[in-house]
This record gives sequence, structure tokens and C-alpha cells, in this order.
Amino acid sequence: MEAAITILALLFVAFIALGVYATVKAVGAAKRGVDRTITQARRTVEDTTLRAKSFGQTGVAGELAQLRLALRTSMRATQDALHAGVAEDSSLAESVGLFHRLSAHGLELDDELKRLEREPDRATVAALLPQLKERTQRITHSADSLRWAARDRARQFADDDLDALNAQIDIEAGALRHWTVEEQRPQQASGAASQGPGAGAGRAHDAGVDWPEPTAGTGAGNSSTADESWGGPAREEAPQAITAPDPHLRTRYPWQKAARPETTN
Repeated sequence: MEAAITILALLFVAFIALGVYATVKAVGAAKRGVDRTITQARRTVEDTTLRAKSFGQTGVAGELAQLRLALRTSMRATQDALHAGVAEDSSLAESVGLFHRLSAHGLELDDELKRLEREPDRATVAALLPQLKERTQRITHSADSLRWAARDRARQFADDDLDALNAQIDIEAGALRHWTVEEQRPQQASGAASQGPGAGAGRAHDAGVDWPEPTAGTGAGNSSTADESWGGPAREEAPQAITAPDPHLRTRYPWQKAARPETTN
């Protein structure tokens, strides 16, 4: 009885601990979600304000707004591209580290531009604009280089994978059309049979192979033996001369008339 009570107490404590842990995790996730939403909302408001200033204001304030907008847009696009690519390609981890170092300079420049927007001395700010533009261009150029390099790498991997996939599909398609190969084999065999044994001799003659001729002093038996030694067919007998039959030697039949002798006058 005491053991059962102890087990039930332990289960109750375990359920309570699990519930507290799940509650803490849920609250933390909700807090992070709220913070992320607030950050995105603040970022959207700032970007909208900068676009309005860059188009609506002229002079130093408008140029500062354009610099901040260009800097923030480039850095955010590079950050999104690298974070999306590092999940599939671990070799981009070093690029992400370089971007973090570049982000420190970008945030410093953004804070400086933000302070200069509230600076009442416009002449001093105008004198600093060339230097600020140069710094902004250097940072955005580095960020754009990282972003496009990561995209080109991902595109190259996709092209290589597509080429390999196309090769595999071609092999599979050829294997599925196996009857075409089976149809070609009988055609090749019938073509080889239609050429006959003379085709091999013709190819041998074309290849420059000269078979030795039998000498004039050898007899008929020797020549046939020589022909058989080369693997060729035995030489056939010479054809007989065709002569017209003698009409006087023909077999006479009773119903045939006798030929009249020719007379000369």
C-alpha cells in the first residue's frame, strides 16, 4: 500500500514538473514571437518613414534618409539570403561570420546617420556627406557581393543537380524503351545475313589482303588442296562447252516425216 502511494506521488510530481516546463517554454516562445513582431513592426515603420523623407524632403535630410534606406535594404536582403542558404549549405557559415562583422560596421553607420538627422548644424552635416556616402557604398558593396555570391553558388548547385537528374532520366527512359533495342538486333542480324559470305571477301579485298595464287606447275589436286588450306570453298570443275546437237543423230519417231535431200540445179 505504501509503495502504491509513493508511485502515485512520484507520478503527480512528474506531471506537475512537465506542466511547468511546458508552460515556461510556451511563455518563452510567445514572448519571442511578440518581440519579433514588435521588431518587424518598428522596422516597417522606420523604413516607411525613411522612404517618405527620401522622396518628400530635399537637401541634407533627404540625402541622409536615402543613405539609411539603401544601407538597411542591402543589409537586410543579404542577411535573409545567407540565413536561408546556410540551412542547406554549411559552407556558408564562414560567410555568415563575415556578414556579422560587416553588420557591426553597418549598425554603427546607421546610428551615426540617425544622429545626424537630428543635428541642427546643417553645414557641418553637409560637409560630412561625401565621407558618409563613401562608407555607405563600401558597406553595401560588400553586402551585395556576399549576397550574389551565395545566390550564384546555390544556382550552380541547382544546375549540377539538374544535369545529373537529366542524365539519370535519360538512362531510365532508355531502359523503359527496351523493345527498341530488341527490334534493332534482328535487323542487324538480317543485314549481316543478306550480305552473304561474299561480303567478308569483299571487306578483306578492300582491306588490302592479297591471297596467294597457286603456281602454274601444280596439278589439279594440288590446287584444290591449296584452296582448302585457306579455308575457302573447293574449286568447281571447269564448265563444258555448249555445242549444238547433230540433227542426223536425233531419235526418229514414226510420226515424223523424213527430211528431203537438198538438190542443186
